[in-house]
This record gives sequence, structure tokens and C-alpha cells, in this order.
Amino acid sequence: MATFNEKKTCSQRMENFGRFLWNPDTSEFMGRTFAKWVYISLYYAAFYVIMIGIFALSIYSLMKTMNPFVPDYQDELKSPGVTMRPDPYGDEVIELFYNKAENSTYLPLVTSLCDFLSVYNKTVQEKMNANCSDNTRMSCANPKENSKSCQFTTDMLGNCSWEHDHTFGYKSGTPCLFIKMNRIINFVPGNKTVPLVNCSAEHGDLGDVHYYPGNDTYGTIGFQYFPYCGKKMQPNYTNPLVAVKLLNPPLNKELSVVCKVSGHGITSDNPHDPYEGKVSFKLKIEDKPGSSSAN
Repeated sequence: MATFNEKKTCSQRMENFGRFLWNPDTSEFMGRTFAKWVYISLYYAAFYVIMIGIFALSIYSLMKTMNPFVPDYQDELKSPGVTMRPDPYGDEVIELFYNKAENSTYLPLVTSLCDFLSVYNKTVQEKMNANCSDNTRMSCANPKENSKSCQFTTDMLGNCSWEHDHTFGYKSGTPCLFIKMNRIINFVPGNKTVPLVNCSAEHGDLGDVHYYPGNDTYGTIGFQYFPYCGKKMQPNYTNPLVAVKLLNPPLNKELSVVCKVSGHGITSDNPHDPYEGKVSFKLKIEDKPGSSSAN
């Protein structure tokens, strides 16, 4: 015959719970005596101390095998990418469209250039970086001795410096563009030839061009800025620039322009990366009030 457990009342349940918390007959707290609580507390304390020690030792051993001056993750690209300033993007490409007769179309470009070039101020550079000669060669071999970076100041930009023209030539229709190579750690252009920068129109005539630093044919990026050794080793490193001065670009005509950086170890024919070794953009300078395509 089946038996049924007697249903306990609320007071009985509370009484049982109270005896579980403290049993005066056996001097047990929550089922254990004081001595047992001491033993189990010491056991878990020792267990977690040992586990934390093993974890800390593992992290320490791992960190000792890593070079703090080499980033954990690096791009596998061997050839640097190229960017330009200003860089007003259109739907797909950079579109440098403005009307020299309407300052509202080019003043935002001038402002962005002023902000971009602020780090190249001579006073700032003299405080942060070393004054290197063209024959200076950097090395990433000894972080403690070779952590300096070379200065690149706005006076190296010639007629494209803010001191020479507060609008960088945009007001007169002879704008300046600034070409910059992306950083790749330990990249050094080889064959004892500095990287050269050249800009040309894909179809049509871009007019006369002058480069700073450089000449009427090419802009140059000195060896003293290579290699880049990483942010930890060279925290004040600033990318060298090449200023491209368009002396007499055609007006009221859209051009497709490409600026390439050439040199040993630099490629510009990668179909999968349009910015590897070069940067392309569309250029149109207008001079008729009210006809700006930049609006």
C-alpha cells in the first residue's frame, strides 16, 4: 500500500532551515563545523593562489618571447600604399573639384590642409625629432639607440608651404597636392635610389608641375625616413611628404590624374589594390562664378 509523505507546514520548513543554518546540537553552521570550514577555506585559498600563479607565470613567459618594439599584427603588403591630401571623396574616387572664383568651394580644402600640416610645423618638429642629413640611415636593430625620427618641416615644401601662400595656390588656380606613402615597418627602398613621385593626366595635359622636395620632373622622398620601426620605437615619426604644385592646369576641364611613387620594392600595378604605389583622383578647376561643380 502506497504511503504518502506528510506535507510540512511553513513553520516546520522555517524551523528546518534555521537548524540548517545553525545546529546547536552538533555546533554546525550550514552543515559544517568550524574546523571543517577552516580546512575547506584554506584548501580553496591555496588552490586559487596556485592557479593564479600558474596563469601569471604563463603570461610572463609569453610576454618574454615577444618583442615589445614589433607590432603583434602586421599587414602582409610588401609595397606601401599612397594617399594624398586634400582627399575629398566622391562616390568612388577622390574628386578635387572647386571654383577659384568662389572661395566657399576651396576654403574647406585649405582648412583641411592647415590641419593636416600642423604636425609638420618647424617648432613642433624641432621639439620631437632630429635634424637629419640626406645621408642619414636609420636602423631598427637597436631600439634603445635608434629610436629617433627625422624632422620633416613645412619649409621643405617650398612654394606649397602655408608661409608662402596661405591658400596653397587654390585661390590662384595653381593648387598644391601632398603625396604621402603609408608606413610599412622595416620597409627600405633598395637599389640606392630614393623613391620618386610623378603625377600626370591619364588623358590630356596636366600642365607644368613642380615638386617639393624635388624638381620639375620628380618629387623625392629621402632615405633618412626609412625604415619606419613602429610606434613604440618611433612615437614621434611623421611621414615625409612630396608637395605637387600644379603651375598651369587647364581650367573648366575634368582630368583623371594619377600620382605614382616609383622605386625598388614599390609596385603600382596591383589590380586588387588601386592605392598600392599610386593614388588616382579627378581634378576640375573652374573660374566662372556660379558654375561650380563642387556644389
